[in-house]
Amino acid sequence: MPGAPHLLAELGPLGVFGLPFMWRALLTVVILAVAAGVVGLFISFRELEFVSDGLVHAVFPGLVIGAAFAGTDGVLPGAALAAVAAAILFTVLERRGGVGADAAIAVVLTGLFSLGVVLVSRQEGYVSQLQELLFGRLLTVTEAQLWQILVVALLACAIVLVTWRAQLFRAFDAAGAEASGYRPLAADLSLGIAVALLVVAGVQALGVLMVIALLTVPMAAARLLTRGFGILIPLAILLPLGAGVAGLWLSFDWSVNAGATVSPGAVVVLILVALYGVAAVVRAGILAARRGRAAS
Repeated sequence: MPGAPHLLAELGPLGVFGLPFMWRALLTVVILAVAAGVVGLFISFRELEFVSDGLVHAVFPGLVIGAAFAGTDGVLPGAALAAVAAAILFTVLERRGGVGADAAIAVVLTGLFSLGVVLVSRQEGYVSQLQELLFGRLLTVTEAQLWQILVVALLACAIVLVTWRAQLFRAFDAAGAEASGYRPLAADLSLGIAVALLVVAGVQALGVLMVIALLTVPMAAARLLTRGFGILIPLAILLPLGAGVAGLWLSFDWSVNAGATVSPGAVVVLILVALYGVAAVVRAGILAARRGRAAS
């Protein structure tokens, strides 16, 4: 890209986010970070990380079918239908079908993901399509897609906020919640659908294989750093925001100065995982200090 390094020097470290494709990518990360902080609280409290992973993979055939029938405009509706159907199926199998949760998720996950691969392989140029669906298109998010992501993310947050008391009670005392008049199945379905919608919101930008990190890593890192309930969500939002800014800037810088084509979504996730590692080291240091004080 001739003159690109000179352009980068003129823009400055944060000026690159003034470029249309960069600010759309950054705004996408902001939306997903806020939504993941809200919904991820109960993913972590209920230990639903594997369920979230199953939903991410179950969305894949919906993405393929939606893209095949309606192009880019059909990706989100197809993914939404597949995700909601998978969320309901996971919940019903776990509670009513007499099958363990892990076994049910594994069966649905492998079956639907394989179906998606078969469907996409029947299309022309399926290798590039498969790569885009798996690894996302963060820098090519359009304004229309940005609005779609915002609406779906807001809907996921709204479901969690409306059922907040039931979700909190269900996470810490399932039997007590049922005795108090809350319906566990309704709470489980609500949370499953909220997670499914957040998967749909994130999968267009980050891809199938990377959205799981956004759903689980920030809250896991936040719980390592603090036990204060009131700051868990803000901290789980700030971590992916920082990773998003750093990852987008680094991917842009590498593409301009080094001529390297890297996935910005992958860079964001790697930085997020590195932040989790830092949080784990900090937590280990805190525990070691406490043991030292107790021993003395």
